[in-house]
Amino acid sequence: MTAAEPPGRLQSEDAAKRATFLELFFDLVFVFVLARIGTRAFEDLAVAPGHGIVWRAVTDSGKTLLLGLALWAIWQGTAWTTSQYDAYHTSIQAIVIIALVGSMVMGVAIPRAFAQAGLAFAVAYVVTQVSRPVILLAALGGHPYRRVKQRMLITFGVTGVLWLTGAFLPTVPRVALWATALALEGLAMRTGWPVPMMGRSAISRWDIAGEHLAERYQQLFLVALAESILVAGLEFSERPPGLYRAAAFATALVTSVLLWRIYVQRAGQILAEAVTKAAHPATIGRSAADTHLVMVIGVVATAIGFELVADHPAGHSHSVWVAMTLGGPALFLAGRARFEYEVFGRVSPSRWVAILVLLASAPLLLHVATLASGVAAAVVLFGVAVADARRARGRPPEEAAPPF
Repeated sequence: MTAAEPPGRLQSEDAAKRATFLELFFDLVFVFVLARIGTRAFEDLAVAPGHGIVWRAVTDSGKTLLLGLALWAIWQGTAWTTSQYDAYHTSIQAIVIIALVGSMVMGVAIPRAFAQAGLAFAVAYVVTQVSRPVILLAALGGHPYRRVKQRMLITFGVTGVLWLTGAFLPTVPRVALWATALALEGLAMRTGWPVPMMGRSAISRWDIAGEHLAERYQQLFLVALAESILVAGLEFSERPPGLYRAAAFATALVTSVLLWRIYVQRAGQILAEAVTKAAHPATIGRSAADTHLVMVIGVVATAIGFELVADHPAGHSHSVWVAMTLGGPALFLAGRARFEYEVFGRVSPSRWVAILVLLASAPLLLHVATLASGVAAAVVLFGVAVADARRARGRPPEEAAPPF
């Protein structure tokens, strides 16, 4: 660690624009975390449909999503902190390290988070979220941003009670309290951390390092893709070889490449430029956070879908399996459409056409082998990638035109 200027100084345009090695180390933890989330979701979906209990698959997947959103809140809060302040300052690096350790503990607790490991998950989450404003309060001194951190600390202190109380309750009330806490935190974040008698802050006026924040979102998307490749590789290597499994493996790899290609096709390359050009950089940063969350969920869902395909490539499809295999790419494309709007202020028709094709093909794919769903998703994504390439051919690179 190196002690730079106090983080109370707003980050200038010349401040760290690239992610630090510590932040990249933090991202490595999320490769493990996403793998644990994927494994839990796969177990929920692989077992429940076989017993004809669709509702159980839905509720179990909802609980897994809740855990994933909690971890997303940790990652997002840390990314915004390093994009607002000097990422090399000792206090900021301490925040990243605490988030790293907390995320690792939460990742280990994921399989039993609604059983005996619930307290470990809740404690790790609360400590990580509370420690961030505490450290910043000590480091900011008399800076005006200090009042924002005070409101953040009060909010996380209140919701922390819900997290810790829920850890001692049975599954249903635990889910209810944790979901309520997460919803309150998300609402507070989007409304400037309002606290009675303290007011709230104007989010659009927050200063951020746009290039740094854009790179952090791009890196998280790559982490999600890495998890999908990891799942495909492990599933193929751990199962007996065969023609259908080889086809499922090849389809998964092609799909991962297509997801990457669609993401980076111009909009993914110039997010930093869009943030810089925006009239309200923090507003587009907030919007891009939600968009990347949708895309990451779509990529993870796609990976789970292909794990199901690889597990039963020639078997009979189930509704929840088809929903995951096709719904993941559809969700990714929906997020990518919003991402395109954030950067260019418009949306390519190919996104919506592809989503409609995926949804329309779902009923037909219920009556064929599971592998057909994976192939169909890959074909649709290939069509979107081709449409993007044709649109850009022979034209100068499109410049960012954010609507914010």
